[in-house]
Amino acid sequence: MEALRHQGISGRASTCQLHHYSSNMAALRFVRSVLRSFQESSGLEPRLFGENLRVTGAEPGRVDFELDIKKEHTNRLNIIHGGTIASMVDLGGSLAVASRGLYATGVSTEFECEVTYLNPGGKVGDVLKAVVTCDKFGKTLAYTSIQFTNSKGEIAARGNTFALAWKEPKNIVEELSPRP
Repeated sequence: MEALRHQGISGRASTCQLHHYSSNMAALRFVRSVLRSFQESSGLEPRLFGENLRVTGAEPGRVDFELDIKKEHTNRLNIIHGGTIASMVDLGGSLAVASRGLYATGVSTEFECEVTYLNPGGKVGDVLKAVVTCDKFGKTLAYTSIQFTNSKGEIAARGNTFALAWKEPKNIVEELSPRP
């Protein structure tokens, strides 16, 4: 109950409030487990991001995460490399889909992955924050969008992905679906 009070739910919480809190906690746990799977099984994510990338919040359809910028994330100008941000767009899309209960979007199934760079993302020692949403979630396709904010509070980049949504035994789509 203390955790519920922390979320602003006290006394006789409505069934809707309890489901919302429960869905958010389930989404956060599930998204973090998917990120762990990337870190344990992938070749790119553990090498590029390691422990420097973390999920800071999640609810069905939305994930907040951030990256502590290290030297290995930068270009020769000592600012975050566009390729690092592009990789975060791709990973972020997978995490947004995970927030809707899908464990895997498959390998090389992105139909589209776009990035628009607007301001420098940061330098070594800065934190790049990202908010990614699953804007459309159908039976076989998912569309996600992401926005990055640098340490100055400026929008550093925006991106989106359009990917296949795979059926997988580890999916928990029903658990994270809205209830009437």
